[in-house]
Amino acid sequence: MLASFYHILFLFFTIYVLVYSISYGLYEIKQEKNSFGGSLVIAFTIFSVIFSNIMVWQN
Repeated sequence: MLASFYHILFLFFTIYVLVYSISYGLYEIKQEKNSFGGSLVIAFTIFSVIFSNIMVWQN
C-alpha cells in the first residue's frame, strides 16, 4: 500500500518536471531561436521521465 503511494507520488513529480521542462524547451525555441537546444531538452526530458517511471513501477 505504501509503495503504491510512493509510486504515484513519483509519477506526479515527474509529470511536473516534464511540464516545466517542456515549457522551458518551448521558450528556447520561440524566444532564443535555439530550435536544436529546445528540442533536445524536450526529447531528453521525455526519455528520462519515461525510463525512470518504467524502472520505478517495475519494482
